Amino acid sequence: MINTIFMVLLCIITTATTAVSRENETLVHNTSELNQALTQAKPGHNILITPGNYEGGIYIQELNGDLDKTIVIDAADPEKKPVIQGGGNCIHIAEASYLEIRNLILSGATGNGLNIDDGGTYETPAHHILLHGLTVRDIGPEGNRDGIKLSGVDEFKVKECFVERWGSGGSGIDMVGCHKGVIEDCTFRHGDDKGSNAIQIKGGSKDITIQSCRFEHAGSRAVNIGGSTGLQFFRPDPQGYEAKDITVEGCSFIGSMAPVAFVGVDGALVRYNKIYRPRKWIMRILQETRGPEFVPCRNGKFINNIVVFRSDEVSNTVNIGPKTAPETFTFAGNLWYCMDDVDKSKPVLPAPESNGIYGKDPQFCDPEKGDLRLKDGSPVSWNISLFKEN
Repeated sequence: MINTIFMVLLCIITTATTAVSRENETLVHNTSELNQALTQAKPGHNILITPGNYEGGIYIQELNGDLDKTIVIDAADPEKKPVIQGGGNCIHIAEASYLEIRNLILSGATGNGLNIDDGGTYETPAHHILLHGLTVRDIGPEGNRDGIKLSGVDEFKVKECFVERWGSGGSGIDMVGCHKGVIEDCTFRHGDDKGSNAIQIKGGSKDITIQSCRFEHAGSRAVNIGGSTGLQFFRPDPQGYEAKDITVEGCSFIGSMAPVAFVGVDGALVRYNKIYRPRKWIMRILQETRGPEFVPCRNGKFINNIVVFRSDEVSNTVNIGPKTAPETFTFAGNLWYCMDDVDKSKPVLPAPESNGIYGKDPQFCDPEKGDLRLKDGSPVSWNISLFKEN
């Protein structure tokens, strides 16, 4: 009888302290088990991380699933997300494909929170990556340190993630040479002049959509469409632009020195967004990467947005830098409302606007408390269904 009890207790203790593997599933309890599970993961494998704290600095190469057999890294209990803390990067994954990372908290890294890249093999990007339900916070805090760093990643989605307090010169999400991606339903918080941007899309990035996201005082340039990239880091080789065919739609912006910046862009669409009290400009049109092979920043479209600002905060509606082509931009159907002086609602734009609405209060529910929902009877109710209710 005593031997039987002893064996039962031994079994319980062993189960509590050792990774439990079932077919296509591994339950891990500590950093060592997590590293081992990542090293051994095969297509179709689920790695479930139990609640608790894990050491950052995790690095793994070639974590590759298949089209029908994705590798999944997830919380064992999504209501009790495990915390991966510290390290140069909390997690760094190179040359991954068909990979999902869900429901983790990444915090306190000195470099980047999550770093996914092509391992320097530009011809073979990481691809088919899903990031869902992540919380990334307190990264850096000084210098060019990013919450999420994506370099050479194609066919990806970032969904329902929360990013706050990244490096003073970094981004909430930074993309270099990324293609065919979607960032949706994410929230970014930092400060009006803390952190360069919430989202940056540069280095030859193309076909990226940012939709239904919320930016709360989320860096100096909340969304930086384009940027400044060393030529050796472009993926593929420079094609004449920092970013091309980028869409920002259905998002809410509160604060920031400039909610949107077009920087070395060859075509971008910004539509159906709510912008509330930017601190210096509504937008910027800049050219930071220059050379005969690069086109001037051009062909931006700013359409059907709601812009509410104060004349004592916004010094100039559009900040235009040299070597750009602001006359190629399109403005149409935007509502502009100056809170402290309605007569100053109509902006000075670098190209004529068609069907603009000037001096009408859009009637946000409670904007000073962050509620940018539109009341019934809003003058933009004709297209209210196109604005995310947040």
